[in-house]
Amino acid sequence: MRQISRRTRFSQAVVTASVIALAAVGCGESSKSASSEATESGKYSGKGIGLAYDIGGRGDQSFNDAAYAGFEKADKEFGIGGRDVQPSDGESDADKVQRIEELAKAGYNPVIGVGFIYAPAVKEAAAKFPNTTFGIIDDEQVKADNVADLVFSEEQASYLAGVAAAKASKKQHVGFIGGVDIPLIHKFEAGFKQGVESVDKNVKIESQYLTETPAEGGFSSPDKGKEAASGQIEAGADVIYHAAGLSGQGVISEAADNKVWAIGVDSDQYKQSALAKYKDYILGSALKNVGGAVYDLAKSVYEGKPLSGVVRADLKSGGVGFADSNPKYQAMTDVVEAVDKAKQDIIDGKVTVKTS
Repeated sequence: MRQISRRTRFSQAVVTASVIALAAVGCGESSKSASSEATESGKYSGKGIGLAYDIGGRGDQSFNDAAYAGFEKADKEFGIGGRDVQPSDGESDADKVQRIEELAKAGYNPVIGVGFIYAPAVKEAAAKFPNTTFGIIDDEQVKADNVADLVFSEEQASYLAGVAAAKASKKQHVGFIGGVDIPLIHKFEAGFKQGVESVDKNVKIESQYLTETPAEGGFSSPDKGKEAASGQIEAGADVIYHAAGLSGQGVISEAADNKVWAIGVDSDQYKQSALAKYKDYILGSALKNVGGAVYDLAKSVYEGKPLSGVVRADLKSGGVGFADSNPKYQAMTDVVEAVDKAKQDIIDGKVTVKTS
């Protein structure tokens, strides 16, 4: 079997999600002005990218920061500028509708809702602004000619996380922590469990969801993640995979404090500055190229050929993957080889990963 570069192919597709401070234009908002090159090119006449963040906001070192990385890359390449807007605590669906519509009304194009919670808002706004392209990440139910449903095969990346966890565990005992008990996160759990069982069906798997609904803080409460990880470690797990957004920072810190492995999600969390003191205990991360999706949609609008319909990213396209930045992981040759083989088996169609 041909060896696939573990380090380059996906990392080239994923922009490092470094958080760069922008000039404040209002509470929870930042903006960049479009350059004269972009506006004079004749290819693009919008005001830039409008990006509305999910729960946890920019600075989560995970999902939202990945989206921001795509925003940054598009601005750097095309000079179109844009505005990114933070969510508010306890906000209503009407607040999301207002946020999305204000971005469209101001002339931003595309306007992207980062997370399935924006689906109703995007659906409503798309009908009112037919000449604006909208993107919705992690939802494929919004059907309109001017909407791109940007979705991922998260279960495939989670399968690789499961293989890595099972191979790295010395106690044959691993854990999964999901932020919210919803179908999207069930995909992460299903893939992880299948990956673990592909290595050894006798490995014990702890599984826990932090909350029933997003409003309860499952994606935005590091303290909840820390408490859940503590319980799983006490039960015997020595590798814990989280799909919990900002709450995952608590999972990672607790794992590091107890000198057990954590597996991150969405971004390469080994490389995140806010997690630097814990990185030696981040085995790897199940990657989801949210930044690539944001960039691709912005590029399509800039070039006058906007994407629409369901746009799915998977392991074969490089839209999901497994980060192996930790040198300690790279030194575990049996783990590396098992993950590489699993990756190729999925790409070749030898393994089909379950979504529930």
